Amino acid sequence: MQSVVAELAGLLAEVLPRLARISAFIAAGVFAANVAVAFGLIRYVAGLSGYLTRPANLPDEVGTAILTTAASTTAGYATLAEYRESGLLDDRATLVAVVINTFFGFVQHVFTYYVPVLIPILGATTGVLYVSARAGIALAITVTGVLLGGILVSERNVDRSALAEVDAAGPDADDRTREERVREAAEKSWSTLRRIVPRLAVVYTLVIAFVANYDVESLTAVAEPLTGALGLPSAAVPVIAVYTLDTTAGAVAIQPLLGTAFIPRTAVATLLIGGILSFAVSTFRRSIPFQYGIWGASFGTKVIVVNTALKLVFISLTVALLLVPAW
Repeated sequence: MQSVVAELAGLLAEVLPRLARISAFIAAGVFAANVAVAFGLIRYVAGLSGYLTRPANLPDEVGTAILTTAASTTAGYATLAEYRESGLLDDRATLVAVVINTFFGFVQHVFTYYVPVLIPILGATTGVLYVSARAGIALAITVTGVLLGGILVSERNVDRSALAEVDAAGPDADDRTREERVREAAEKSWSTLRRIVPRLAVVYTLVIAFVANYDVESLTAVAEPLTGALGLPSAAVPVIAVYTLDTTAGAVAIQPLLGTAFIPRTAVATLLIGGILSFAVSTFRRSIPFQYGIWGASFGTKVIVVNTALKLVFISLTVALLLVPAW
């Protein structure tokens, strides 16, 4: 009995300081991110949208939807859906606009999830490398959309006369006071922390206990031929499995193994592979209900197929680049 109590005390002594440090960073980061969103910082990033829509032969008004996406994915897609339904954009032009939207949808998550949550969990080196990789993937997809628009979209795909039927004014002006914005940012931050920190505590405790009591490398050695061919440690298999179901839990699962089983490059490649496999889960859980709700089943399916195909291609290329030294 005493040995169990001593083991538990040792585990808590190892877990609690790490959990407190990570939670503090997450709290500060999430609050700062929500304040930045409340005061419109994201809109300055989205202001670049016009430089992308013109080479893609799309009206400047499509930039309004891109700007809106940086603040709200749902509102941005709804604006594009309105442009399509009004006849301003046909299906081809709309698909190109959706592809161009990718990086600006990612920008929102940089402020609200990647920087305030994932980087504190993964640490500066691995975290920044991971976020940079995801940003590069999103930007590559957006640039691909611009190139496709330049080739495939023309005046035949855009009916500018339909603009008279469309409200292209963009998001409503934010008339909240500074105090109201900060208060709402604090409320959103508290809601995020209540959702993330308990899950973080449970997963982190289980992972630390598992790593402390078992040889992860030997337990996952059965997968060594596959992971070895990719240049990854065999411990990548359970991490990928966890990440497939929950991205935050996957990051927590790999964190104790950084510097031992994983170096930053192989850790990021492992998480990206988990991201590829998680598409199957996220497609049924989120993408299908969301895209079908915005576009309807027929065009929503096209959007899902195009988005998924491009993400798979560019994530796979990024993983290959990360693992080249191992080959």
